[in-house]
Amino acid sequence: MASASIRPTSFGPQSIVSVLGVTYVHRHTSDGGDMYLTEFGLPFADLLEIENWYERAWFLSHRERLEGTSAVYRVHTKEVEGRRLNLVVKNCRVGEDVPLDTKTLLEFINTEFNSPWEEFALVMELRLGKHGPSALQIHTQEPLAIYVPPQKMQLWQSGRSVDKFNRIKARHPGVEIDILRQYKLIYRWIEGEDIVKALTDHAGVDGGELAHHLGRMTKKAIADLDQKGFAVADMKPVHVIIGESDIEQLAALGREPGPRTRRRQLGHVRCLVKKGTYSVVDYELLLRTAAWEAEVKAERRHTYLDDQRARFVPTDLPNHLTMCEVFDVPYVCGHVESTGGMLWVVGRNGRLFDYFLPERWRTSQRVLLSSSNEVYYVRTKDNIHLVHKTSRVGEVPALGYGDARDDLAQERGYNSPFEAFAVAQRLSEAGVPTVFVRAIYRTGTPKVEASADSRRFETHTGILGPDGTPILQPEHNYITLRGYFNGSDSWAARGEGEMLRPIDLRAARLAGLLPHEDASRILERVRDRVREAGLDGTLLVENDLLLTIAPSHGFTVDDAGEIEARISSLELIYPQ
Repeated sequence: MASASIRPTSFGPQSIVSVLGVTYVHRHTSDGGDMYLTEFGLPFADLLEIENWYERAWFLSHRERLEGTSAVYRVHTKEVEGRRLNLVVKNCRVGEDVPLDTKTLLEFINTEFNSPWEEFALVMELRLGKHGPSALQIHTQEPLAIYVPPQKMQLWQSGRSVDKFNRIKARHPGVEIDILRQYKLIYRWIEGEDIVKALTDHAGVDGGELAHHLGRMTKKAIADLDQKGFAVADMKPVHVIIGESDIEQLAALGREPGPRTRRRQLGHVRCLVKKGTYSVVDYELLLRTAAWEAEVKAERRHTYLDDQRARFVPTDLPNHLTMCEVFDVPYVCGHVESTGGMLWVVGRNGRLFDYFLPERWRTSQRVLLSSSNEVYYVRTKDNIHLVHKTSRVGEVPALGYGDARDDLAQERGYNSPFEAFAVAQRLSEAGVPTVFVRAIYRTGTPKVEASADSRRFETHTGILGPDGTPILQPEHNYITLRGYFNGSDSWAARGEGEMLRPIDLRAARLAGLLPHEDASRILERVRDRVREAGLDGTLLVENDLLLTIAPSHGFTVDDAGEIEARISSLELIYPQ
């Protein structure tokens, strides 16, 4: 956080949160909305109170619409204790159609507007400039705050496509952002002028000559961004800003008499751009280049695997995260600010928390593994292979065994995700292989259907989360996240071998990869081992067991030479 002194404000209680690596101070605004202040915005918290810039009469009378296709305004705050601030305020267009020309669409074919959290994270990364030549620095506006008004729009007012918004939410999980709420991004205004105004108003350049010079200067800015690992899908000359002091020098050159004045002014602007003495604005289509994105993903995946291997080794936790235990399973838990949800990550390693934010694993690049159970395979934005499944807690099992097991299932019901994870830990400690359980996510938005079986919610009432409310709530869905099996954590961290191909026991039998008697023997062996671990695995069936096939090696086997079968469904395994 910035070390500048903080002036008192009338904001209510505050909390420190982190989203995609950016730390915010979260405060509720006087109108019931939410304000997320960055390190740059915190010293100006008093000026950013909505009464000082967004009060209706003030905003309407003092705002200046800026050029572009989106609703972007310049507005100055009211004066507070002798200070005021020029702001750029824009509505986030996440989920809306991107109005690009055909050539640009072909070049950036999957371009979508950034979510507010992703935009700020990318701008912060660009400002740090760790990638590319250290001598090259891309200057940007200072991202001050994200303001979320309390009002909800009608869908037709939002301009957002439901299908597109669902894809965005999938791509940016912590961004289970509300399709009916606005997100206003607040930047600090850069005093100066864009290169179009600099050339036309001061150097008097126009026509074909203007287009020529603007093209060259814009290409230089694009090349500079590329060296730093970034691109802007709709980069325009008006996005390149010359600072106020340089504009003053440009104006001063115009006061010198002589026929070479215009040439000197033009040369001055070109020199500024060539030296990198400019700023880039407008970041809703800012993205990493393919090469830099690949490097970031590779590094993130390697770090993740190391941390996952050491997930039970305690680390220092930031203020917005806490340690807790549920049914003897340790978790790092915290609020998911971008969705209003909660997240429990298995282990004691706080560095793992960000990897499981919804914005990392909710992507459109997912594969449906089971339509009946809402199970998906996904490669996250950090290049991590996960499987996510919607918990069936609160539903009444209707499994169709056709025998006494149907009665047992209805009598016991589905385990909560916390019970399921406790079962996985107990089995693992007993040497019974299960899928790797990683995290539990509680959605921020309420679910539509009511829970038919309330027993688990009643038994969990006294188990409270860090927010003081029960961890299991019937109003919300719970999504469990598990690893996509590719060997042990230590083996995967070393990057040995190829990806293993999973297949459930039933599918392997039906595909002729295993005889019926071998499949039956594997199922009974697993049930016996579950019973030896003190649990009841009566309700396990073939498609609850996961086998893995190594390319050119066949089924993976355990130390005893038996085909290894991992339990993938933990919802119907109970204490004996």
